[in-house]
Amino acid sequence: MLDIKLIREQPDHVRERLAARGAGDDAKISEVLDLDEQRRKALMEVEQLKAERNKVSKEIGALMAQKKTEEAEARKRQTREMGDRVTVLDKQVAEVEAALNAILLRLPNLPHAKVALGRTAAENPTVRTWGDKPTLPFKPKSHIEICEQLKLVDFARGAKLSGSGFLLYTNWGARLERALIQFLLDLHTSEHGYTEVAPPYIVGRECMVGVGQFPKFEDQAYAVQEGQDEATMGKLYLVPTAEAPVANIHREEILKESQLPIRYCAYSPCFRAEAGAAGVGTRGMIRVHQFDKVELIKIVKPEEGYDELEKLVGNAERVLQLLGLHYKVIQLCTGDMGFASAMTFDIEVWAPGQDQYLEVSSCSNCEDFQARRMNLRFKTESGENKFPHILNGSGTALARLFVALLETHQQADGSILIPEPLRPYMRADRIPA
Repeated sequence: MLDIKLIREQPDHVRERLAARGAGDDAKISEVLDLDEQRRKALMEVEQLKAERNKVSKEIGALMAQKKTEEAEARKRQTREMGDRVTVLDKQVAEVEAALNAILLRLPNLPHAKVALGRTAAENPTVRTWGDKPTLPFKPKSHIEICEQLKLVDFARGAKLSGSGFLLYTNWGARLERALIQFLLDLHTSEHGYTEVAPPYIVGRECMVGVGQFPKFEDQAYAVQEGQDEATMGKLYLVPTAEAPVANIHREEILKESQLPIRYCAYSPCFRAEAGAAGVGTRGMIRVHQFDKVELIKIVKPEEGYDELEKLVGNAERVLQLLGLHYKVIQLCTGDMGFASAMTFDIEVWAPGQDQYLEVSSCSNCEDFQARRMNLRFKTESGENKFPHILNGSGTALARLFVALLETHQQADGSILIPEPLRPYMRADRIPA
């Protein structure tokens, strides 16, 4: 959530940064300022009325002591009228605050000044690349062909079980998926300094609001109902990413400065309805409703936010380097960034069978945007309460990592060579043809 004080004091700056996103949100700032002014005026009048009522109440006591009953009764009527006015104003304040919060919850974060200007993904600048595109001595197969020939994923039965966009991993495919998850968790905890947590896969609505998933992306979520109790629908949701529970671990807390930085990593399945999303329902693993991911979360002091973002991107890159996968790092331009992000870097891995790059990691610094929404603060050594920066990144996402690995390491005889770091987890050096 944007800082109302910043909007109040620097409205033109806020408009300019929102306009850079190209979604028209800058037009809402005038309404925010108007509602904020109404709220402040009403609160000021309430405080004045309460002070006056307290003063008059003391006068009533003095008048009663002096036996000036008529004057005392007039003062009592005056306090009742002031009380009635306070009640009206309190209701007005509540209504204005609700309207103000409804707008603020839908306003995206301000892009950092160093984010490239642009309107679409085509304008995202490439920051760097690693490795070269693999040159295979044969026409590369797609992951769909590989999975069907080696019986790694049963697409038809996955759809039979749950509908389109769901996968049934089998035999070596299930082993590879499990091995990748274990490899990612071990790498980030043993080499990158993260603490592993295992969060619930169902979260309350407030967690979705906290990370910025709601209210904007509510149509992309899977809501949960408890049994046949329709009243429970919309209170709990399947996680779209482990970011939702993990970033909220310390919601509504005041941490000690000495506790920062906090670095968590977590595995979870991710559930995304993605209403109307192009590609969902087609065969393959590129866009599905359920996929696995290891998520990285950082809670850090504001002055360390962007140094930690660089390290976060490096942690995700290390995964692809160890697996021998060619990739590029791009910075998302202002028009392509996520709702809660102030700066985002995507890592796209090359998939020879697709003849294209696939996004496997998105690393963002949300600055204090999420911390404000979840009221997470830390107390500085001087005693000041401040909002930390919250960062998130995929470390990394499957099934696209699964796709790139199969398509990159496929062999002429139809087998799949297992990258050396994965062999202890797979207990094999290749998936046989």
